[in-house]
Amino acid sequence: MKIVYIHQYFKTPSEPGGTRSYWMAKQLIKNGHEVIIITSKAMVGKNTEEKNIDGIKVVYINEYYNQKMTVFKRLKVFLKFSYKSTYEAFKQRNTDLVIATSTPLTIGIPALFLKWFKKTPYIFEVRDLWPEVPIQMGAIKNLILIWLTRLFEKIIYKNAKHVITLSPGMQQGVVKYIPIDKTSMIPNMAKKDEFWPREKDFNFMKRLGLNTKSFKLIHFGSLGTANGAFTIIESAKLLKNNDDFEFIFIGGGSTELELKDLCTKYNLKNVHFLGSFSLYKTSEIVNLCDVSIVSFLDLPILHTNSPNKLFDSLSAGKPIIVNSAGWTKDLVEKHSCGFYVNPNYPVDLVNKLSQLKDNTDMMKLMSENGRLLAETVYDKSILCNEFLKVIKKVVSDKK
Repeated sequence: MKIVYIHQYFKTPSEPGGTRSYWMAKQLIKNGHEVIIITSKAMVGKNTEEKNIDGIKVVYINEYYNQKMTVFKRLKVFLKFSYKSTYEAFKQRNTDLVIATSTPLTIGIPALFLKWFKKTPYIFEVRDLWPEVPIQMGAIKNLILIWLTRLFEKIIYKNAKHVITLSPGMQQGVVKYIPIDKTSMIPNMAKKDEFWPREKDFNFMKRLGLNTKSFKLIHFGSLGTANGAFTIIESAKLLKNNDDFEFIFIGGGSTELELKDLCTKYNLKNVHFLGSFSLYKTSEIVNLCDVSIVSFLDLPILHTNSPNKLFDSLSAGKPIIVNSAGWTKDLVEKHSCGFYVNPNYPVDLVNKLSQLKDNTDMMKLMSENGRLLAETVYDKSILCNEFLKVIKKVVSDKK
């Protein structure tokens, strides 16, 4: 079967960013399918570029995007990519299935056009509930635009052969428009062979400029507005005179400069921004740390998130602190692999860190519980097979 897989932010393990689509495409190829990824990156002197990456045919469209763009510039990039990816998708002959994975919601445009004009069915994957996320965050305020974007969301779901969501909350958001049997919930994945607990490399720790004796909290991944990382800095401020704790950030995003400026204002020496790294180097740095934090703004819609860093932290055997009162809170509390802290009270994070630092038995138990959960429930080998089952069902229904 020939599958066109449209993902504007496709990344491989050698690049910074989420790799879910890479592993899903690899699983499809392993099972005899041909996969063409249509994605974007900044290029000089060319409109498109084709590469074969580990058996995946990847079509790169020259379209630059970053989180620091204004809302208008982002929308412009989203629409331009939709137009260009539609053109590239139409060029593919004998396509049996389209997979379109958000965000943004405009990724559904090429999928809709292929269904309407070439009768090609599509699966739509919801990684965030758009437009509800930008609406609750205040990025979309115009009532007419809100109505139009919600109508567009409804059209995408109703025309999809199947909708895959990444959390129970996202699934609830989708079933407002379509029957639940047209949906599946397949969360983000742990990668037990890429993130795993091992001895700390203290020489590497020194090269990064870190204190080899401190208790380290890491936040890795995006530093966008939705991540609400300012509350972590406020917690670091409360510990600025305590050499026992360090706060590590890897990754980047639209709030990174503001966060650094705040650290300068507070004269914080216990906060380190190390930059962006490939999956493999990220794994090394996570292993140097003691606890991982998954941070979001305190908005109801963000309680539905399914963050990569949570599942990679489970796999790495790191106790996890979450500050979102949704399903991730339920997950870490049910399986005793972490804590919830209230993002509106920075002292709550300070207290939990102190509690963990002084309790090696609790640290060990949470580490073991998280790793077991990663291996038996959330590993990519398990969830890629669940994804494959959905593909097979869609194809079977088509026939």
